Amino acid sequence: MLPAIMRRAAQPSVGPLAYGFALSAPLGAVALAAVSPLAAVFLVFLADMLLLYPTVQPRCQWFGPVISRFPTHRKEVWLTIDDGPDTRDTPLLLDILRRHRARVTFFVVGENVHRHRALAEAILIEGHLLGNHSHRHPSASFWLLGPEQLEREITQANQAISELTGKPVSLFRAPVGMKNRFIHGILEREGMRLIAWSARGFDGIIRPHPQKVVNRIMAQVRPGAIILLHQGRFDRHGNSLSAACLEALLERLAQAGYRCVLPPLATAAPTR
Repeated sequence: MLPAIMRRAAQPSVGPLAYGFALSAPLGAVALAAVSPLAAVFLVFLADMLLLYPTVQPRCQWFGPVISRFPTHRKEVWLTIDDGPDTRDTPLLLDILRRHRARVTFFVVGENVHRHRALAEAILIEGHLLGNHSHRHPSASFWLLGPEQLEREITQANQAISELTGKPVSLFRAPVGMKNRFIHGILEREGMRLIAWSARGFDGIIRPHPQKVVNRIMAQVRPGAIILLHQGRFDRHGNSLSAACLEALLERLAQAGYRCVLPPLATAAPTR
């Protein structure tokens, strides 16, 4: 049986209504234009916003289920790290996680897995999971991709990961968290779950400040939180800011009595 959070996510969404309104709005605008041009413009603007909002809001479920928390009453969080593997800092991250006895999910880029297969294998050997973060990480254009391009991004990354694990991939996170209106249908066919987050520190910027990142995250941490971190961020001297963020976060989580776990939905088989 699905956890309660998954059952809620699977309930009918407002997406079809919003999408239907957006498609019919231009016709309504034409009819309104002769009476009130301003009202016609507003109608088109509203339709555009109804399509844009679920795209840029990672946790919005208008067009399909999105998981941003997991059910637990214990002080447990699911830590996720995006954008690897990366030769410059993945070994550092694995060392930090080992010392803190934390298990996490790395949402990896398919091309990076092909380039750095040994690092992806090291992640698995350490007891962590691999999730799909697209094949090329087209952060600027992912939300604009057509269904065929989008499916390639997902299936090619799945193939790269499955070649290592020998298992189908069940978890997907969109680049920058921006969803595409075609994504839910593709993920449903693949039996995959769309994973967002409930706590983030905006460490994906060019040079994040570790302490500020951790403070932002800890202000959002609750039992069952899904935490978003990134890798591949460095200071001017080449030192890994991603490693510094991870170290500081794990220390603060431990001080607050939290453990990093892989919840059942992280390890569950694909739904198809």
